[in-house]
Amino acid sequence: MDLLAERVCGLDVHQLTVVACTLISGESKRTRVERREFSAMTEGLRELSAWLVEHRVTHVAMEGTGSYWVPVYAALEANASLDLAVVNAHHIKQVPGRKTDWNDARWIAQLLQWGLLRKSFVPPAEFRALRDLTRARRGLVHDRTRQLNRLQKVLVTANVKLSAVITDIVGVSGLEMVHALLEGTKTPQQIAQLARGAMRKKIPTLARALEGTLLDHHKLLLRVVLSLVESLDQQIAKLDDEIVRRFEPYQEELDLLDTIPGVDQQGARAILSEIGVDMTCFKEPGNLAAWAGVLPGNSLSAGKRLGARRRTGNVHLTTTLVEIAFGASRTKGTYFRDKFHRLRARRGGKRAAIAIANKIICAVH
Repeated sequence: MDLLAERVCGLDVHQLTVVACTLISGESKRTRVERREFSAMTEGLRELSAWLVEHRVTHVAMEGTGSYWVPVYAALEANASLDLAVVNAHHIKQVPGRKTDWNDARWIAQLLQWGLLRKSFVPPAEFRALRDLTRARRGLVHDRTRQLNRLQKVLVTANVKLSAVITDIVGVSGLEMVHALLEGTKTPQQIAQLARGAMRKKIPTLARALEGTLLDHHKLLLRVVLSLVESLDQQIAKLDDEIVRRFEPYQEELDLLDTIPGVDQQGARAILSEIGVDMTCFKEPGNLAAWAGVLPGNSLSAGKRLGARRRTGNVHLTTTLVEIAFGASRTKGTYFRDKFHRLRARRGGKRAAIAIANKIICAVH
């Protein structure tokens, strides 16, 4: 087995410290080991970068656990002479025996030196920023949904069955009715008259649903939840503006992805923020599908299939693709819709959605 590089470094990254172990191999058979511990603060990361340059290190590897590796990677990324590798922690488990930070760092360096590590995909800095923004937006949307569920629960507790008649309580008509309930100056029949459009057909049902017992503590809870929903809407709008602005140079790619059934502009931005636009990082569509966590497993032994359970991939991208797959399953006149219903009849809805997600990400590639 040939050496990958003569000067390599393994990093064991923690919240407050970074343990570095450098292996230097020259013409002599003996390998020189240099070890040092650095602070994970910005000043310590600058010292780490200078120390690596001083030892003329060419290859650096670290485990991709948690988020601690992100600032370390960003600090070393500026050094063009370093070949950085973020690797899956499950692929480099420590050999049984002594377990210390120094041993972990040296083991990573040894695997790197002999070319036994496979790099994890790390998008460019621009797309890492977009990834943070889109993930933050998704979190806020989930928080908004949670508050809407709480709003419905308060209304049900007060025996106001508005959610049973109106699909979107925070729509124009729904919000007006909730605010009218909080004012307490109108009868249920008068509040029902606030319905708009096709909802006016439901006025008699709305009048009965709005007749409940709204106590003072119910009103306080409703005001708090409505205030939170309004605040979340404002924050989501701010993130949307920034995300759209940053994606302007990639509008052509977004329009191209928009042609895939089930994918809209928002879904296209969520996908590109995770994978970027350079597909040379993934040699084949199957490689991207495996990284996204939607590729069936392939486990064979003695000619027998042991299972087809998929490997865990990028959780955020998997979630996005499954949501898009369900959307594609409702798009009439498409191959994805027909394929989804055929698979669902035999394998169930969840497996059918994963299969469609696989086809969608391959089309993205």
